[in-house]
Amino acid sequence: MQWKNGDTTNGQVVAGGNGQGNRLNQLNGPSAVLIDEETDSLIICDFGNRRVVRWSRRSGITQGEILIDNIDCIGLAMDEQRNLYVSDNWNSAVRRYKLGENSGTVVAGGNGQGAGLNQLNNLYYLFVDRDHSVYVSDNYNQRVMKWEKGAKEGIMVAGGQGAGDALTQLNSPNALFVDTLGTLYVAESESCRVTRWTRGAKQGTKIVGGNIAGAGANQLNRPIGVSFDRCGNLYVADSMNNRVQRFSIEKDL
Repeated sequence: MQWKNGDTTNGQVVAGGNGQGNRLNQLNGPSAVLIDEETDSLIICDFGNRRVVRWSRRSGITQGEILIDNIDCIGLAMDEQRNLYVSDNWNSAVRRYKLGENSGTVVAGGNGQGAGLNQLNNLYYLFVDRDHSVYVSDNYNQRVMKWEKGAKEGIMVAGGQGAGDALTQLNSPNALFVDTLGTLYVAESESCRVTRWTRGAKQGTKIVGGNIAGAGANQLNRPIGVSFDRCGNLYVADSMNNRVQRFSIEKDL
């Protein structure tokens, strides 16, 4: 769906909308989407169909095209060179793809399911910074891992202290955002909050939610998505409330 800024009642379908299925004009549980400005298209992790598809935003286009097939994907990211990074949950790995290729290169994990620094366990969402470091929400390990370019193992940058609501812990980390200072923002679905972790910090700071699951203006209910705009506004996909919330917080982009 596309929603113009300021209009909360009139969204427009820009991909799918033809029922759940695996035809090229259908999606099945899309879990992540990004905009490829060079081709004016959407790139979508079509989770239920185990594929990544591209859907042009030009008028008259009524179906997508498959970019990557047969991958157990949830998270998706793109760097400035237009390489795609896709979570390959079946193989506990993150793969990097050049557009047009269907056999990516492992850039994080790939050493079996586990809690070692070279392993991941049920990876969800991704973020790639300007240095091509890959941040991964390592959901079952209750941590966020950073894999620098070319690294053989990751660095734990948040959580890793078991599931919980303490500020040293994460509780089901989902989508991530990392700013230019290396500050990490994490949507925690089970703690119903977004936390901020500065570079090198041993604990996070609650910036949104964490006030028991609910539908109030200061509450979230299973947040799974997080992003910022250029003005520093925070957007949270508040899944069980079926809404997107915008918050103004202090932040350096």
